[in-house]
Amino acid sequence: MPQSNVYIEPVTGRYVRFTSKDVNYRVYYEEAGSGPVILALHTAGADSRQFRHMMADESLTSRFRVVAFDLPWHGKSLPPADWWKAEYLLTTDAYASLVEDFCAALELETPIVVGCSMAGSLVIELARRSPDRWRAVLGLSGAMKVEGRFHDWPLRPGLNAQQVVPTWTYSLMSPHSPEESRREVWWIYSQGGPGIYRGDTYFYAQDFDLRDTASTIDTARCPVYLLTGEYDHACTPEETEQAIAKIPGARGGRMPGIGHFPMAENYPLFRTFIVPVLDEIMNQAQTT
Repeated sequence: MPQSNVYIEPVTGRYVRFTSKDVNYRVYYEEAGSGPVILALHTAGADSRQFRHMMADESLTSRFRVVAFDLPWHGKSLPPADWWKAEYLLTTDAYASLVEDFCAALELETPIVVGCSMAGSLVIELARRSPDRWRAVLGLSGAMKVEGRFHDWPLRPGLNAQQVVPTWTYSLMSPHSPEESRREVWWIYSQGGPGIYRGDTYFYAQDFDLRDTASTIDTARCPVYLLTGEYDHACTPEETEQAIAKIPGARGGRMPGIGHFPMAENYPLFRTFIVPVLDEIMNQAQTT
């Protein structure tokens, strides 16, 4: 007899093959819902499981099609051919191109891009370099420049990076977020490939710098929203507020009671911040 407590979530997972910067990739993605697209970009060293709560939110997926993918080297997306022949260091251009080419492969038209941590900074660059491709961007824990996150210690053979990296990132969450959710963030980080978190933070803390160009972003063409949790000490609320002040027309600020991984560490609280932003984006789209 079928069990009465069985529930199959309406989330679909697939692979897509495409080329970006002359490199062939096989990328895993999940989606749920229908309507205008929300493209969700995961944090450094993690994968799209961080957005599972958004995909299970029927009040959201009844209005939007939520799409989240694992970057190559992350989650269920394997590295490309001959990956062992070069050190993995993510650059701004390669990262932005991957996102743009993924959207082209799936024919996603003007999605709302939601990114967290390194992706929270990347969305600012996406708004700068290709503003007409996006309905709007929402950066979580994003800033014009983040320093102090790139280190060589995850490569040390005497150090268990699968224990230390998730424990290091665990400190970025609010102590008020549910422990079960915080432990889930830890677990996802414990499964990253060797050196991948370090390679991602190369982009986040070394290669990426919009301090000289953020003021050129046209938020009339691509609205920019930036939100950062008050407990975040990797990208502080003050750094995000500096970006908002530099980008003409940018909106956002700090999120009380939450940390660096809002969509994963405390989704019910995060929902109270993101839904008003999505409502505003859609209302603006209807009046233009």
